[in-house]
Amino acid sequence: MAPPCKLMYYPLKGIAEPIRFLLSYCNIEFEDYRFEIENWPQIKPTTPFGQTPVLEFDGITAHQSVAICRHLAKKVKLAGANDIEDLKIDAIVDTIVDLRKKITAYYYETDGAIRETLKKPLLEETIPYYMERIEAIAKKNNCHLAAGKLTWADIYFVGILDAQCYLSGKNLIADCPSLQVMQRNVLNLPGIKEWVAKRPVTDF
Repeated sequence: MAPPCKLMYYPLKGIAEPIRFLLSYCNIEFEDYRFEIENWPQIKPTTPFGQTPVLEFDGITAHQSVAICRHLAKKVKLAGANDIEDLKIDAIVDTIVDLRKKITAYYYETDGAIRETLKKPLLEETIPYYMERIEAIAKKNNCHLAAGKLTWADIYFVGILDAQCYLSGKNLIADCPSLQVMQRNVLNLPGIKEWVAKRPVTDF
C-alpha cells in the first residue's frame, strides 16, 4: 500500500525539511519524492501555483511550506494553546522566513559583482541582527522560540538551519547557546531523530 502522504520537492533539505521533520514527529508515513532539478519545468505546471514543496494527502494537494507545517503541528499539539501563543509562533516563523529570503537572495544572485556587494552586509549586519534577537527570544523562552515550550516554530527553525548555514557560509548559531540547546533537543525528538539518521545526505 502506498504511503498516505507524498511530499514533492527538489533533492535537497531546503524548505521541505521542516515538513519532513513534522511528518516524522507525527509518525505519518510519507513518500519523500525528490525530483531532479532538470525535471522541474515538466513538474511545475502540475503544482497549484508553480511552487514546491507540495504535500499530497486525502485527495488534497497542499502548497506553501509554512502553511503545511502549521497544519501538521495541530495534529500533535505543537501549535499554540491560544490565540496569543499562535500569534507569537507565527511572528517568529515569519521572521525566520524573512531571514531565509535574505540569505537565499544572496546565494542565488547570478551577477558576481552584485553578489559581492550583498555579502558583507549580510554576514556582518543582517545575520547578526537577526540571530542576536532570535537568541534572546530563545533564552527568554527556556530554549524555545515561543510560549516557553516546544512548538512547531522550534522544529521549523532547526529544519531549515542546515540549508541556511550552507547558503550563507556561516554557522548561524555559533554564538547562540540557547539555540544550540534547542537544536540538540529537536534533533533528538522521537521520529525526527530516526529521520535524520536515515535521510539522504545533501549539502542543504
